[in-house]
Amino acid sequence: MERLRTLGTLGTGIGWRPEIADAVERMPGIDWVEAVAENVCPGHLPESLLRLRARGVTVVPHGVSLGLGGADRPDEGRLAALAERAEALGSPLVTEHIAFVRAGGALTASPLLEAGHLLPVPRTRDALDVLCENVRIAQAALPVPLAVENIAALISWPGEEMTEGQFLYDLVERTGVRLLIDVANLHTNHVNRGEDPAKALDELPVEAIAYVHVAGGFERDGVWHDSHAHPVPQPVLDILADLASRTTPPGVLLERDENFPEPGELERELGAIRKTLEKAGTRAGASAGAAGAATRTAAELTVAESTAVGAIAGPRRGGADAQAAPRAAGTEALSAASTSTPTDPARQRLALAQAALLSALVAGTPVPEGFDRVRLGVQARALAAKRADVVAKVAPELPEILAEEYRPAFLTYAPGHPMTGGYRRDALDFAEHLLLAGRPEDAEARRRLRDWWLERSGPTPPSRHPAARLARATRRVLLRR
Repeated sequence: MERLRTLGTLGTGIGWRPEIADAVERMPGIDWVEAVAENVCPGHLPESLLRLRARGVTVVPHGVSLGLGGADRPDEGRLAALAERAEALGSPLVTEHIAFVRAGGALTASPLLEAGHLLPVPRTRDALDVLCENVRIAQAALPVPLAVENIAALISWPGEEMTEGQFLYDLVERTGVRLLIDVANLHTNHVNRGEDPAKALDELPVEAIAYVHVAGGFERDGVWHDSHAHPVPQPVLDILADLASRTTPPGVLLERDENFPEPGELERELGAIRKTLEKAGTRAGASAGAAGAATRTAAELTVAESTAVGAIAGPRRGGADAQAAPRAAGTEALSAASTSTPTDPARQRLALAQAALLSALVAGTPVPEGFDRVRLGVQARALAAKRADVVAKVAPELPEILAEEYRPAFLTYAPGHPMTGGYRRDALDFAEHLLLAGRPEDAEARRRLRDWWLERSGPTPPSRHPAARLARATRRVLLRR
């Protein structure tokens, strides 16, 4: 493996979320924060993030929708949006996931399906070839280095050819990409897939670690759910200690996405993380690794010194020429990707496999051969429950109008109506489905739901497309009611 330069220190951080923004600003010892990239608008950055930046707190955008592990090449618009957020936040790097989030479409001549969740890629040579090319395309299009995260999974792919550690090692060797190692995800995969966290750490290229995630979850009926809504358990801290005994993590971050506790509880969890690192012979916020490497700031973060195609240099700042170079490289890479490449047969095979799995999870089609039917059922129910929760957040009027009927109605609706256009479209489609079925039974609730749908669906322009014709027909029906 090519030599990797020492990574600059990030220190101890916490996931920034609007619900705890004020608390994060007041927390002592916060060196950096991570914000979900898709929830940040570059032209209207939250005041809390601006204040943190003014204090010298590093902000890292963490993407969740790029789908680097999917069969399709990365979407130019999504890459441009991620790059824009990195620049707006002055970030030293951006992060994404080794996962697929959608499947179907042109490669399979089937409807494009959205998972609304991070799903595992098979650890096969085909999937690795596709992932490496997708990572190179992303690296070329981004203005700062990229780090990718291992994910938690409920299910295993049949016929895998590598362990997780081997898969990540080869990915780093071939692309020079950095790793975001989530120790909570290693624990999840230990419980759900019988994978040994220590063995994974043995095989990882620890010198490629950009930073580490720590999070909580819960176990039910022998399945670990990576909820990010519960306290960090001791087994996760034990894996963190094992990792920290092998290398000095440049940064460690506590993730919490739901069920936010009092600020004091978050501070105690951060304290437990620091104590774990100290006991393992490392120190959060240290400015040098065990080898006595020279101190570097996070802004000096660099990636592998490599001749591999797509390997990138450190943060590209400092004038118009510096900014123009990565943009030109990204344009060339994306343009080249539109033509036939040696990975195309692998993409086709991966596309068919991922589409079959996702269709079974969200559309009720038969379970592909080799998968655990019981475990796929658990995953399918988890995806539907997550959809219900997110739709309730993006369209809070729906649970208000439907009251206790909302959740059971959505969970009944979801299996036969896969998400195809994001959560806001999902909310409109769900409301339309109920109204056309004459629900809810309460006339006043039905009137309120009808008014809500009509107001948000908007006028439908003339079109011969079946979806447009259906929308016009729906409006005509509902306006008569």
